[in-house]
Amino acid sequence: MGDIRGFMRHDRELPTRRPVPVRLRDWREVYEPFADEDLRTQASRCMDCGVPFCNSGCPLGNIIPDWNDLVYRDRWHDAIERLHATNNFPEFTGRLCPAPCEGACVLGINADPVTIKQVEVAIIDKAFEMGWVRPELPAVRTGRSVAVVGSGPAGLAAAQQLTRAGHDVTVFERADRLGGLLRYGIPEFKMEKRHIERRLDQMSAEGTKFRTGIEVGVDIPVADLQAGFDALVLAGGATQWRDLPIPGRELDGIHQAMEYLPWANKAQEGDLDPADVPISAEGKRVVIIGGGDTGADCLGTAHRQGAASVHQFEILPRPPDERPSGNPWPTYPMVYRVSSAHEEGGDRVYSVNTEEFLSDDAGAVRALRAHEVVFRDGRFAEVEGTDFELECELVLLAMGFLGPQQEGLLAQLGVETDARSNVVRDDDYRTSVDGVWVCGDMGRGQSLIVWAIAEGRACAAAVDEALMGHTALPFPIPPTARPLN
Repeated sequence: MGDIRGFMRHDRELPTRRPVPVRLRDWREVYEPFADEDLRTQASRCMDCGVPFCNSGCPLGNIIPDWNDLVYRDRWHDAIERLHATNNFPEFTGRLCPAPCEGACVLGINADPVTIKQVEVAIIDKAFEMGWVRPELPAVRTGRSVAVVGSGPAGLAAAQQLTRAGHDVTVFERADRLGGLLRYGIPEFKMEKRHIERRLDQMSAEGTKFRTGIEVGVDIPVADLQAGFDALVLAGGATQWRDLPIPGRELDGIHQAMEYLPWANKAQEGDLDPADVPISAEGKRVVIIGGGDTGADCLGTAHRQGAASVHQFEILPRPPDERPSGNPWPTYPMVYRVSSAHEEGGDRVYSVNTEEFLSDDAGAVRALRAHEVVFRDGRFAEVEGTDFELECELVLLAMGFLGPQQEGLLAQLGVETDARSNVVRDDDYRTSVDGVWVCGDMGRGQSLIVWAIAEGRACAAAVDEALMGHTALPFPIPPTARPLN
């Protein structure tokens, strides 16, 4: 513990965001640089608790007090070694994770928690800057081969662990680029894609092979992978989006978030001119239905495309500013938050339900009809006399995901699924089909990036043990565990 009174001397501080008028002119990440000395001050607020609940709040089991202390002591190289011991991709979690570790921070009982997430991302950024992130080549080659389907955080984590264990690993991705939702679901202003590229370079140098533009079960039969590899890991994610089947849903101008967001990312990749993006908010009145992170991603994207106005609807009531009694520490705090996208503008509308989309003469959406709701007796009830219409030319549905796609891969394998359509697995991530394992959202359902990485690491250990009879890989989380939130 670097400074035994650090938590008493210093307040919580985060990097400032670039001014809104400036950052809306580009797609770069929104935060200003944060000085090393300021970060060391923030790390000094860690109390090195006798029982560090932050460790258990993190699905990866990150040894957070250790690397806080190492940063405070200016031992950055040791800090990245300790961080990489539990997390393959801290540059992803440090930017995108909602930080359940901070919700479980003991200091957070009666003060602002330690800035764990900021310390984490600073450590990995410093490590890349200093050239400390190098390929970790396996000591031996086992001669065993593994196919990983899906290149999101779960698939990449499993692939890297299995490659380092000495197996020949090939990752199959149906998109034209690697990264899954990290690539095409997360906007550039939340995580620049160079962070993915430099990690993929490391994995390639370690020996992991990648094949893009191949949808297993469509472009190649699943049986080919079963015959050609000793093990198959399913890490395809939960890609079936939740729809809104109300009158007028078929009108032009109504799109799923994941029909909208990838185009903006493709434009930033240089695949097309931003003016040629097929679904754009430029000059339009936009309504986003869904108040979560995906809705906020749509909001920030619409701002940068020059939307005339944006409303974001959420059927739930506005969260409280402080923890309610039913949401005590160390559970994840369900409180009101303002993301960078919300700071940039738009109206957030709570406790509202959309009941109909209205058409113009050309068959495109011109408005929607909605009303306020209250949650009563286990259901949402309409508040009488609150009906209203809102004009709009673009509606984006960001209401979450239901489970993995069933046709193609899963149908050909014939794996058992549960009532939510997720792939059933045992305590070792095995599916009902011999030689096939599953990790991440495809088995868990829609969840957080940190859970995906944790499951990918644990699944890799289970596969390694099945292939070799033993494993030295860590097994951070069983599939039966549930997140605090």
